[in-house]
Amino acid sequence: MSGTLNKVMLIGHLGDEVKMHYFEGGGCIGRFPLATNETYTSKQTNERITNTEWHNIVVRNKAAEICEKYLSKGDKVYIEGRLKTRKWQDEKGNDRYSTEIQCNDFTFLTTKKESESNNTVEKNPISNQQLESEPLSEDNDDLPF
Repeated sequence: MSGTLNKVMLIGHLGDEVKMHYFEGGGCIGRFPLATNETYTSKQTNERITNTEWHNIVVRNKAAEICEKYLSKGDKVYIEGRLKTRKWQDEKGNDRYSTEIQCNDFTFLTTKKESESNNTVEKNPISNQQLESEPLSEDNDDLPF
């Protein structure tokens, strides 16, 4: 294969709000950290261990504005993009590098509020007895069957 591929696909939770930066020409970028987790059981101690990896996500222009409007800390999102490493100098003149995911596609999976309400529903499930005891509407005369 002679071509190359630079593609990243992540599903994770926002670690902070989307930070926007606007430019004179009308363009903008949004940045936010995304956490992905890996959980496994240690063979030595038999305990569950979770490792969190943090990713720096960058979205541009209209996509950045959509992310700022609808995403907040804790929301679960699917991100697709490419890796990009930037070189910059710190205040002491030392070369520094940061690797980012340049997002070109995303899908909102769950919001923090939805996750909290799902947990409430799971903690208070409705039993079959409760469903059976509720009266059914008898306004079925208009139905053709």
